[in-house]
Amino acid sequence: MFRTLFEYLLWPLILVAALIPTGIGIANGHGPLAFNITYFSLAALLYVLERVYPHEERWLHSDGQEIPDLAHTAFTKSFVQLLIVSMTWLGLASVVGGEQGTGFWPNDWPMFFQVVLGLVVAEFGLYWAHRVAHEWMPLWWFHAVHHSSKKLWFFNTGRFHIIDTLKSMIFSAPLLALAGAPQDVVLWFGAITAYIGFLTHANVQMRFGWLNYIFNTPGLHRWHHSMDLREGNKNYGENLMLWDLIFGTYYDDTSRRPPAEIGINAAMPRHFWGQIVEPFRWNKFQTAAKTGEVKHKLL
Repeated sequence: MFRTLFEYLLWPLILVAALIPTGIGIANGHGPLAFNITYFSLAALLYVLERVYPHEERWLHSDGQEIPDLAHTAFTKSFVQLLIVSMTWLGLASVVGGEQGTGFWPNDWPMFFQVVLGLVVAEFGLYWAHRVAHEWMPLWWFHAVHHSSKKLWFFNTGRFHIIDTLKSMIFSAPLLALAGAPQDVVLWFGAITAYIGFLTHANVQMRFGWLNYIFNTPGLHRWHHSMDLREGNKNYGENLMLWDLIFGTYYDDTSRRPPAEIGINAAMPRHFWGQIVEPFRWNKFQTAAKTGEVKHKLL
């Protein structure tokens, strides 16, 4: 019984433990510093937990993709940081919502509820960015870089093609801008997305219960990485499952474990630069589409 309780408490306790120092940092004007310290601390914690309490033992073995995974994460993180700095330098960041928020944004709400609202608003864009990447061939091949992983663990959380990452930003950031979300809400959104992303891919044995109907948990995301399209083309939420429940793409089967065999049927280069270039090889992809060697469907 203690083990079961531990598995139910593990996910929310880790998330809360990450949010507390982040909140202190944001409240004291040191949000980015607090986030980076928490980010790498969370990575270290998950590294240990995956080895002492794994969900899938086979995922503990190397898939030979550590260097490409790290390169994708570093490349994407550097790009996002450069974009934020550039926007700040050009004065665009202050136009979004500034420190107090603009337009119809409810500045008088407690910060907790403002953050919840920010998550819901941005999640709408993230949901459709993710769904379109599965259902429209040109975008699928950029997203396929992420799905080509043969195992899930915290280290390949950032294994996304730079175009795939840019697409998600284009779908979500303007929604927060139009809503007039203030700077602190944007910082909270970025931090929560990073932490939940880590946890979503973590190869740690956990249970989730009713949390599956609110958050994108590892249990739900493992179904999303299934090679069976009836399972894999589901659970598009990045942080929340709200829009999956509304649009009918929520999936969970509590009668069995998610598949340990994951990946895509099409070939993907093993090295980083090959994975960057591969989605642009349209002729090959058109052939693959005709032979059915793709993990996507068209509506």
